Amino acid sequence: MKLKPLSLGIALGLVWGGSLFITTWLSYYTGYGKLFLEVLAKSIYPEYTISPLGSFLGLFYGFFDGFVSAWLIAVIYNKISIK
Repeated sequence: MKLKPLSLGIALGLVWGGSLFITTWLSYYTGYGKLFLEVLAKSIYPEYTISPLGSFLGLFYGFFDGFVSAWLIAVIYNKISIK
């Protein structure tokens, strides 16, 4: 079975970017997930903050990060999988 790198990249990019977007808004209003975002997102993504603007930065960075990671996984899997 071959994986489709573009499809997998878009799917994981949407999941990770959307997760950061939603978690940022939840944290902004309720404080939920604040430690997670401070430890993970702030340390990895430049200029990310727990704010409305930060939610869109998280969406962008998360999509890009998820897309590239999933694309690489699919490409490597397709290269090493036994046909």
